Amino acid sequence: MYQPPNPSASPVIQWYPGHMAKAKRDIAKDLQLVDLVIQVLDARIPFSSRNRDLAEMIQKKTQVFFLNKMDLAETDATRAWLGFFRTEKSFAAAGNSNRKQGIKELLGTLRQAAEPLMRSLEAKGRLRRPIRAMIIGIPNSGKSTLINAIASQAAAKTENRPGVTRGAQWVKTSFGFELLDTPGVLWPKFASEETAFNLAVTGAISDLVFPRDYVASRLAAWLAQEHPHALPERYKLESLPLEPQEIIEAIGQKRGLLASGGLVRRDDAALLLLQEFRNGKLGRFTLDRPPFPAERKSD
Repeated sequence: MYQPPNPSASPVIQWYPGHMAKAKRDIAKDLQLVDLVIQVLDARIPFSSRNRDLAEMIQKKTQVFFLNKMDLAETDATRAWLGFFRTEKSFAAAGNSNRKQGIKELLGTLRQAAEPLMRSLEAKGRLRRPIRAMIIGIPNSGKSTLINAIASQAAAKTENRPGVTRGAQWVKTSFGFELLDTPGVLWPKFASEETAFNLAVTGAISDLVFPRDYVASRLAAWLAQEHPHALPERYKLESLPLEPQEIIEAIGQKRGLLASGGLVRRDDAALLLLQEFRNGKLGRFTLDRPPFPAERKSD
């Protein structure tokens, strides 16, 4: 008999591919070539998508955090996270690289971050030169798309699939920057089960590696608790089932994802829920709550 997954029980997975270990070694080697590091974060999970495995390695470099996919995250939460990074004396900006939103603000932030270096060069009697920046981030964070948005040309290979960029790529821009793209890198051990879920549900970990039914069931449970109106509104559910597995079944029924005999095709229903969550069709959500609330701007 089929036993649905328990969303409170995290599966044991082997996910850390060899190319990520090599990418980490390459990043360590290439750091000496750059002036600063741009770390691309997913605005929905700014804490979970911050690569702490690279923290010690890059701590001597000026860092600029870019909270990408901000259109999928809650506005107040993104504002609060930007404030948090700035209290850490880090440089931060937010936007959507696919739509080229926030690029102007990011460029201004990069120039601000690089200004001390430029002044140091001038103090030594040297001319200003292009700023060399390395872009790092987890898989599917939008690094290559961000480079394309800055360079205004399809210079770096992009695809909405984790792990497309496999080798470092230099891209020259007309904005006074030379950008070094790098492969998406995760870390061997997650700090918590919550971090693992956040990475899986946003697509940083491939659905082929992390059991889709588990992730979708846990997402259904999270939405039911934190945003109880999201699922009924999207899928026209008269009431929200108590169990997450029943929610998946109800979504499959409403969308006609049925096999012979009227049984719900659970994998298709789970995939639908994950895709619509990732594409923002369910609404805007921030899974990592900011350390302190944002100050609301008056209209």
